[in-house]
Amino acid sequence: MERKIVLSTTTEYALRAIVCLASSPEEPKTGQQLAKLTKVPAGYLAKVLKQLNRAGLIRSQRGLHGGSVLTRSPKKITMLDVVDAIEPIRRIEHCPLDLKSHIKLCPLHRRLDDAIALIEKAFGTTTIDELLTEKTASTPLCESAKTATVTVRGR
Repeated sequence: MERKIVLSTTTEYALRAIVCLASSPEEPKTGQQLAKLTKVPAGYLAKVLKQLNRAGLIRSQRGLHGGSVLTRSPKKITMLDVVDAIEPIRRIEHCPLDLKSHIKLCPLHRRLDDAIALIEKAFGTTTIDELLTEKTASTPLCESAKTATVTVRGR
């Protein structure tokens, strides 16, 4: 049985991009470099980067030596910051069925909202730096920016 993901593809791509930028925060990365490292289609990633820029999580500069960088330390950016920039988590505040007898959330919707609250808390207390410094054998959400070879046309 296939299970559906909790986050949208766009949000997953945004997390990949932020983690990749955080892996070498002083070094700007072009959209093409990020696309290759994160395995996200370049056209799609360009739209994601615009949203991250609008949210103030990254700063992008065009031209020679251009690219995107984080606007603050990976220790100061949470997963929730990234999720909220793309598609904020929606809590269940009232009965989605608009039943008059459901003044408070029914047991079903209360438990669903409790689960959403746990996810929101986990994302809000997990920094991007923690994802990068956790001791595992794999690099989270993207190819290692330090070991991958990126070829950019015309350079």
